[in-house]
Amino acid sequence: MPLPLDPVIEKIIPQLPLRDPATMTPQSCRDSLRALAEARREVPPAPVDVARDIEVAGAAGKLGARLYRNGSGTAPTVIFFHGGGWVAGDLETHDRQARNLVIETGAVVISVDYRRPPETRFPGAFEDAFAAIRDVVARLSEFGGDLSRVGVAGDSAGGNLAAATALACRDAGIRLAAQLLVYPVTDVVGNFADAGENAKFPSRAENAEGYFLTRATMQWFAGHYLADPAQGSDWRVSPLRAKSLAGVAPAVVTTAWFDPLRDEGHAYAKALQAAGVQVAYHTGEGLIHGYFGMGDASEAARAEAQRARADFRVLLEKGM
Repeated sequence: MPLPLDPVIEKIIPQLPLRDPATMTPQSCRDSLRALAEARREVPPAPVDVARDIEVAGAAGKLGARLYRNGSGTAPTVIFFHGGGWVAGDLETHDRQARNLVIETGAVVISVDYRRPPETRFPGAFEDAFAAIRDVVARLSEFGGDLSRVGVAGDSAGGNLAAATALACRDAGIRLAAQLLVYPVTDVVGNFADAGENAKFPSRAENAEGYFLTRATMQWFAGHYLADPAQGSDWRVSPLRAKSLAGVAPAVVTTAWFDPLRDEGHAYAKALQAAGVQVAYHTGEGLIHGYFGMGDASEAARAEAQRARADFRVLLEKGM
């Protein structure tokens, strides 16, 4: 039997935002995630040697980004994409996650602030993410300096971007050492509103509400990201629908047991394995969507996130 909901997280859930899509707007969504990050300022973030704002190339101009690193020698380089349903999230909301990646993997981490919907709809975020990877790789001497140890990472919608850009890198001949996909969105066909599509992933019913991220909120996010629901079948938004996953970078995939996205994340891990891709999979028992940001409060969340980052470090150190 899976572990029950972590009691610490159970107490946190009522304090979390984004649970009422009926009244949510893009700006209120962004404001609430930023306020959640601001509320944690009494707990100092983990220190790193360097945390400075830079710019990287996007698909339509420069993007804001933040460079994190410890030390000054050659190191792996990770391009990180924040979550927030494509609509929200930014460099500040995911500052702690980026710092933890640096500390626990030894990598240089570049967190990318891609364009968000509804101002820029699909494929804007994907195109920005891929352009940022290409730019970082071209300028790698400014960052980690080791072409054999480049990785991508992201959580939720950012995990979706990491998965999709890993496929794009394969097709473009950009060799990645690893990808870290944290409770990723992998299948948007049906926009989380189609009963037949939802039935393919039982977690969308089992965890439809009550555990922070709801299925209705995912429907809201998808509706803002996609200008046309038919775009959900495009592999750049639904990597699980890609014709082939063979040859993509080795992956660490995590899900959360009490998350409507659990089963599509697990399905993606299995599909990668079936395509011959090396995969380390973490089930996130007892945890909810967003647990990578809850390690200061929940020991269970901290430990599971550390296990995933440790696996990611092994892949990065091994290189391609």
